[in-house]
Amino acid sequence: MMFWRLLKQMLLEGRGRLAVALVALVSGATVSAALLNLEFDAERKFTHELRTLGPNVLVRSSAATGAAEEAGTVFAPDGLEAALAASAARAGEHRGAEVSAWAPYLYLIVRAGSDTSLVLAGTWLEALPRLTPWWHVEGAWVNDRGNPAACLVGHQAAARLLLRPGSTLEVRYGNRSASLQVAGVISTGGPEDDQVFVNLPAAQQLAGLPGKISLAQLSVSGAPNEVERFAAQLSAQVPGLEVRPLRQIAQAEGQLLGRVHALLFWSVGLILVLTALSVLSTTAALAVERRTDVGLMKALGGEMGRIVRLFLTEAGLLGAVGGILGAVFGTLLSIWVGHRVFGTAVALRVEVVPLILAVMVAVALLGALPLRLLSHVRPAVVLRGE
Repeated sequence: MMFWRLLKQMLLEGRGRLAVALVALVSGATVSAALLNLEFDAERKFTHELRTLGPNVLVRSSAATGAAEEAGTVFAPDGLEAALAASAARAGEHRGAEVSAWAPYLYLIVRAGSDTSLVLAGTWLEALPRLTPWWHVEGAWVNDRGNPAACLVGHQAAARLLLRPGSTLEVRYGNRSASLQVAGVISTGGPEDDQVFVNLPAAQQLAGLPGKISLAQLSVSGAPNEVERFAAQLSAQVPGLEVRPLRQIAQAEGQLLGRVHALLFWSVGLILVLTALSVLSTTAALAVERRTDVGLMKALGGEMGRIVRLFLTEAGLLGAVGGILGAVFGTLLSIWVGHRVFGTAVALRVEVVPLILAVMVAVALLGALPLRLLSHVRPAVVLRGE
């Protein structure tokens, strides 16, 4: 009982300096908890954000050799669609790589205008905003997969053929022709700027290849190793097709994720060091102030072990309060950062609370090291007022 009375008295008498240490602990715990929430959820959030880089997995016939495919390299996508549907069902049960968007493509070399050669790509036009979100469109996207006349034209092709949204484009492939209505002019910064995009059934009809595609592009969310594993599993399910991750994009994602993890790790470490230094300076001042109290307790027969436990209990209690408050504030901060940076809340991790609590108690105890100097206090010297 006397132990807790002394502890209460110490807290009341030193409340000014202890409040400074508590503010330091709460601040450090708040930022650390927010960063740890981001660290644990960073991989999922960043891989989701990095899907704006575009497709990162390519599926094509094993005999395919280029973007503009010949008739011998086309294939029916039925097996691929079934495999992707099964993969989506598994992704709902287990965390891992997940297909966020995909689209089949059929490429043809067509003639337009007087005798201009163009690459025509048949695909699901309504899937392009999700698959290639960085494309800029002057005009409108095409949201109707069954519209055989609608098309999107790259801005370079549009400039050569004097096209704009609302124009009519006549294309020819062999002895077949089609009349297309330009819904929008796209700018991508890539080879698509000199291509024409139509709905897949229109391209299949023009080529005389119903139900056939040249390749499929997939946007798969997940860490680079998860994407590699997904590609290997999908390849085993679709014999005769080559499933190839686009390694440049995967490597860029991996490097960026590694840097983000390192940044968050070192930031938390630096914050904890600064918090410990702040607590250290406060407890050093407390040690000077309590020199007389310790000398008096020792003169009255108090054991130094009990006195040290008293100070350590005070520091541990301070760290626990700072850890709990910091975990709460850090959770709110991570929610705010998630909405500001990712447009969605960061998933809150329960393990962050006990981790922050333990770390803050450890930091407080580490910062209480100057109180060990009180063990060298001589009661006689203190009582003489020296």
